[in-house]
Amino acid sequence: MNFILHIWRQKNGQSAGAFERHEIDVSADTSFLEMLDALNEQLIEQGIEAIAFDFDCREGICGSCNLVINGTPHGNQQATTTCQQYMRDYADENELWIEPWRATAFPIIKDLIVDRSSFEKIIQAGGYIEVRTGSAGEANATLIDKPAADAAFDAATCIGCGACVAICPNASATLFVAAKVSHLSTLPQGEVDKQRAHKLLAAMEDEGFGGCSNYRECERVCPKGISVSTITTMNKLLYQNK
Repeated sequence: MNFILHIWRQKNGQSAGAFERHEIDVSADTSFLEMLDALNEQLIEQGIEAIAFDFDCREGICGSCNLVINGTPHGNQQATTTCQQYMRDYADENELWIEPWRATAFPIIKDLIVDRSSFEKIIQAGGYIEVRTGSAGEANATLIDKPAADAAFDAATCIGCGACVAICPNASATLFVAAKVSHLSTLPQGEVDKQRAHKLLAAMEDEGFGGCSNYRECERVCPKGISVSTITTMNKLLYQNK
C-alpha cells in the first residue's frame, strides 16, 4: 500500500512548525506506529532527523500514542488507540495528515509529542481517595453493590490520553475530569470527599482547558468508550455539594 504522508514537524515549543511531505509503501497488516518506524528508518538512511512521536505499551493500554490522523484523534477506528490502528484501516485514504493534539494546555515538545502533565496536575488537585486505610484489609471488608462497582469500573477505564481534549472545539478536559470524579465518588471510600468535583474542575480551568458545551465529540473519539453520562454524574455531585 502506497501512502502520501503529511506529518507535522516542529523543533520545539518555541519554534514554528509545518507539515512535511513523505511517501511510503507498506503492508496492509503494518500497524500505524510500525509504519512511522519504517518511515524513520528511511529518513535516517537519507541523513534526515527522525520524526519524534510518543508511545509506550503499543497494546492500546497507556494512550501515549496520541496522534490526530486526518482530523480524528487516534484515527478512524472507534474505541481504539493509534497503536492499534492498521494501515488496512486506511485503504480508501492514500493521503494522510498526521499531527499532535492541539490544545493550549498540551504544549508541543517536539514534532508529534505534547506535554500532558496538565492532566497530572488535575489529578493532584483531588483525583484520589484521601482517607487513610492503613494496610490492605480483607477484600470483602467494605461491601460495594454490583451496580456501583460496575459504574466505578466503567469510569476507571479512562487512560487519560487526551483524545477528548483534542477533538473538543473548546479543548475541554471535562470528560477526563468526569471519569475520575465518577470513578472515585461512586465508591463508598470516595464519597468522603464532597469537594472533589469542585477541586478537579478548578484545576482544569487553571491549566487552560476550556469548558464543556455538550458537543459530545469527546465520547465518540474516546478509545475506552467513556460515556458522557459521567459528566451528568459529576454535575449532580457538583451541585448537590455546593
